[in-house]
Amino acid sequence: MTLLIREEWVPTQDEFDAFARVSGDDNPIHVDPEFSGRTRFGRTVSHGMLIYSKLWALVNRARPGQRHRFQSLMFPNPTYAGEPVLLEIKETPEGHLAVLATRKADDLIVLQGQAELEAE
Repeated sequence: MTLLIREEWVPTQDEFDAFARVSGDDNPIHVDPEFSGRTRFGRTVSHGMLIYSKLWALVNRARPGQRHRFQSLMFPNPTYAGEPVLLEIKETPEGHLAVLATRKADDLIVLQGQAELEAE
C-alpha cells in the first residue's frame, strides 16, 4: 500500500459536543462526563463518524474533488478527548483507500476501514 497522507489529531470534548449538536447524536457516552465516568470507558468517547469525518478531510486533501462512492468501517477501540490519534490514508493495489486511525499512546486501532471513490 502507498501512504497518501498521515496526520496527528488530538480530539477535544468541544469537538465531541459540536459533533453531537450537528449530527443529533447526543448519546451521553459522547457528551456527558458524569454518565460516561460510570461506564466501562470511564470517560466520554468520540463519535465514530467524527473520526471518519477527520479522515475524509484527509481524503479530500489527497484526492481533491473526488466523490465518495462507498465505505466500510469498524471501530474496535474507543477514542478519548485529549489523547492523540494518528490518521492515515493509504492507497491499496486495487485503487481503493485504506483508512486507519490509531491511538498514539498504545497503537490500538480506533477506526479501520476502506473507502472507494467514484471514477473520474
